[in-house]
Amino acid sequence: MGPPVDLTPFSTRQRILGAAEELFARHGFAGASLRQVTASAKVNLAAVNYHFGSKENLIEEVFRRRLDELNARRTELLAQCRERVDLSLEDVLDAFVRPALELSLSDAGGAAFVRVLARAYAEHDERLRRFLSDNYGHVLKEFAVVFARLLPQLDKEELYWRLDIVSGALTYAMADFGVLKRRGDVSEQEHRERTASHLIRFAAAGLRAA
Repeated sequence: MGPPVDLTPFSTRQRILGAAEELFARHGFAGASLRQVTASAKVNLAAVNYHFGSKENLIEEVFRRRLDELNARRTELLAQCRERVDLSLEDVLDAFVRPALELSLSDAGGAAFVRVLARAYAEHDERLRRFLSDNYGHVLKEFAVVFARLLPQLDKEELYWRLDIVSGALTYAMADFGVLKRRGDVSEQEHRERTASHLIRFAAAGLRAA
């Protein structure tokens, strides 16, 4: 028996993922029930079970939907960086920072996903942390290899401390928690460019510091 028939342009699977993302952002993974997800997505529980099998799988797919695209873009830009003979620290930071900011400021639920990502760490869900590390940790390691080449004065532990802090600053910028908000006369794109520029300069200085 197949899934419930859906004749709308927006697929059942995508509606469920969108509803789940918004509810997990608002209530957390434990606080948002499948009943709430199905009500918001206007589907029945059978549709969730058909497409995802369990709440745990649904949570993982919410992350896959965003992070697969984000890390594919980062990997693509990093590959371009590796081909440059005049590669700078700022170039590599740009490849790491800009795709994340583009995701967070997108009109397709990026802000909600940033809150979901923050909850993944705030709620100390070891299963989810392991999933994120197993599936996406290799991307940071690939960046770390290039950073290490550009920063030979840093040992591995010190480099990872600094990259962890840079990642935290990026998450903060993605969530738009800062005091400096976008002015009404500034477009989203211009705001994103300013954010990226300031963050890259700040991160480069921190990574180079003695």
